[in-house]
Amino acid sequence: MNQSPSQLSPTVLSIAGSDPTGGAGIQADLKTMTTIGVYGAAAITCITVQNSLGVTESIPLDPGLVVRQVEAVLTDHKVTHIKIGMIGAIEIAAALGNLLDDFQGEVIYDPVLASTTGQSLLSGEKLSELSSHLISKVTVLTPNGDELARLCRQKTARPEDAIHCAEHLLTRHAHLRAVIVKGGHLEQDSAAIHDYLIERNKEVVVSKRPRINSINLHGTGCTYASAFAAYHCQERDYNTAFFRTAAFMDQVICKSSTVNFIKSGSNGPLFHALQRP
Repeated sequence: MNQSPSQLSPTVLSIAGSDPTGGAGIQADLKTMTTIGVYGAAAITCITVQNSLGVTESIPLDPGLVVRQVEAVLTDHKVTHIKIGMIGAIEIAAALGNLLDDFQGEVIYDPVLASTTGQSLLSGEKLSELSSHLISKVTVLTPNGDELARLCRQKTARPEDAIHCAEHLLTRHAHLRAVIVKGGHLEQDSAAIHDYLIERNKEVVVSKRPRINSINLHGTGCTYASAFAAYHCQERDYNTAFFRTAAFMDQVICKSSTVNFIKSGSNGPLFHALQRP
């Protein structure tokens, strides 16, 4: 006997680039959401040619095509959360910014400005345009220390500098509710990683996890933002999603350190299937 559930289940939509190795981008996003137990959909912004050695090509799609992908999902699914990763071109950021004007849910943006190997993933120095088009429309920002420094045009060598920059972004963008600073690039000589949750008019919350020695760290930023989106979809609380994401990252990085999928011997992907929520 066929049964049709009367209530729509939520969907988390990833808008990001495609990584042929499966380590980052929409591939990592969908793996993360599935592992956590949330339904994920995806709209591709750009096609990359990359592997553990770096990004050799990045081809942005037509902004109209990106928008039509997003609209197709929004029309057919109950999308409560959108996770945005690599944009690829400022024209895509502008198109997405216009589209987000009518979206009422959470928008988590991982501002991917460069690859793990340091290659720029956004054409030109367009950071002010990026802020006006996109950052002003999101609810949660998840930069690492380097990305935060570029967005604020300030140094973030110390945690207090990063917190100050995050508070500056919250002041500048009224729609922004929280900034999560991923601490992997801060205090790189420390045995622990400290992540920071900075919400408007609230005390700064800190999570601490051990720094794991692993060659498999490709896609950690994508995975973190997607995990936060998935956990917030389940919990609807920033604080709870923040700590669950930290625990998830700790476990998936630790378990992924026991496998090797690449010939180069460095910068391998996370293996999400090893982790269970």
